[in-house]
Amino acid sequence: MTAMDVGKLEHNGLFMAKIAFILLCHKDPDAIIQQARQLTAAGDCIAIHFDARAPKEAYALIQAALHDNPNVAFARCRIKCGWGEWSLVQATLYAVEAAVEAFPRATHFYMVSGDCMAIKSASYAHDFLDRHDKDYVESFDFYDSEWIKTGFKEERLIYRHWFNERTQKRRFYWSFWAQRKLGWTRPVPADVQVMIGSQWWCLRRRTIEALLDFTKNRRDVMRFFRTTWIPDETFFQTVVRHLIPSKEIETRTLTFLMFTDYGMPVTFYNDHFDLLLSQDALFARKISPEAKELKARLGILYASDRQEFKISNEGRSLFTFLTGRGRVGRRFAARFWESESTLGRERELLIIACKKWHVAKRLLGAIKSHTQTPAIAYLFNEEGTEMPDLGGIQGSLGKRTRHRRALMRMLFDYYDSDRLIICLDTANIDLMQDFFSDRSTTKLLEIQCGLSDDFLSGHARRVGLAGEETPAHALAQLLPTIRADVIFESDQIKDAEFPNHLRIRESATPAENAPALAEFLQVSDETARTLAETPYLFVD
Repeated sequence: MTAMDVGKLEHNGLFMAKIAFILLCHKDPDAIIQQARQLTAAGDCIAIHFDARAPKEAYALIQAALHDNPNVAFARCRIKCGWGEWSLVQATLYAVEAAVEAFPRATHFYMVSGDCMAIKSASYAHDFLDRHDKDYVESFDFYDSEWIKTGFKEERLIYRHWFNERTQKRRFYWSFWAQRKLGWTRPVPADVQVMIGSQWWCLRRRTIEALLDFTKNRRDVMRFFRTTWIPDETFFQTVVRHLIPSKEIETRTLTFLMFTDYGMPVTFYNDHFDLLLSQDALFARKISPEAKELKARLGILYASDRQEFKISNEGRSLFTFLTGRGRVGRRFAARFWESESTLGRERELLIIACKKWHVAKRLLGAIKSHTQTPAIAYLFNEEGTEMPDLGGIQGSLGKRTRHRRALMRMLFDYYDSDRLIICLDTANIDLMQDFFSDRSTTKLLEIQCGLSDDFLSGHARRVGLAGEETPAHALAQLLPTIRADVIFESDQIKDAEFPNHLRIRESATPAENAPALAEFLQVSDETARTLAETPYLFVD
């Protein structure tokens, strides 16, 4: 059967998907052998490139253990790989070529590492790929996206990089600065739009075959990428977009992975089993070598016929939330470009802080009905907050927060008022600190509400810590942490000892809450009592 025949059968859906895994690895031969046996036991196949820097004995061990497995192939050439080098792409291409030749029935080619493991069954994975005739590869515009957060960006492409930045640092940077000083830049191939994204892709056979033809016919593009920096984040992402219509590409990876604040991949352990299964992915990276129980459970799962998985997909936001607890190094100082700015000595900023946004919005609506003070709800928390056109500074949460004082001055000017009310989440202690450090007069009204399990569950879903399919037992385990976090936010506000800090409480009567409202808004006792009696103020 020719590759073309396979492609026709695949397109017509006459058999289930068959995956050829492309494995780049450099250590732990026993784990590689186990991984290969596990993946091929379900009927799939694997092509292996084992780094030439690794001991020959380790490679011989892998070959000896897998030589009689017809679903295992090895790259025809082993090369030494280095981070950020073209060698990683070349090693991948060698493994891909071996897989295409050895496995004519393979319909999909899935890039994995030795740290990856399946988090769904093989049956589920095959059915998923059968139902979605697409390529899965992160491919964002190199220039317009914010995929690169820090460091070189355009410099990755317009200069030639011959040396490894980690092992030949002096040569790497000497070469870079020499080219920059001499103005020795080069253009990107004119007909190619450079893309960037994760190197963990899953591509259909016809895409892989088109890509291999491209590598033979477009020597100019190959020469260009061979001397770019970190080409494993750009080569496949660019070429696939160049060859395949956008409607046939889903810009995401089917491998679940996360990174810490320091840019390091998050490692998963035995207690992450339920979290991994609930992610909208087929594999996860990276599994700890010590997580033997997790590996065993995932291995059994992959060989099973299980088809039902509750996908809540809250892994990344949950990790960010949990690892953020206990951090004390928050930034309270003004940014350097704001150090000389002020809202104005004569102005008064009134802040309503409440975790239950609907409660603060009800009170804000009542205040608007009984006073002439302009007010805006949660402008630093909700993207869709209704705001006047201020020339673009109001366009996104990021801009509003970065230029907070400039934004507030513009709002005072827009409303032609020296008083302004805004709402903040109780988590926004940094914003409160910033505004209270200003020369203007700032007041804070904290609304303390009861925290039922239903509210905390809804809050977890709203902020992405849980999904509609998150199991009840998993949510129950999370609620105490969320409750403690909300209480911690209130304690932070109390410990900050802000001047003009007032409180109203759900547990208090309207008569008890009215004096705080009167002082905060500078309104009569009668008006304050009316506001405190706002119908259904604290109802969820």
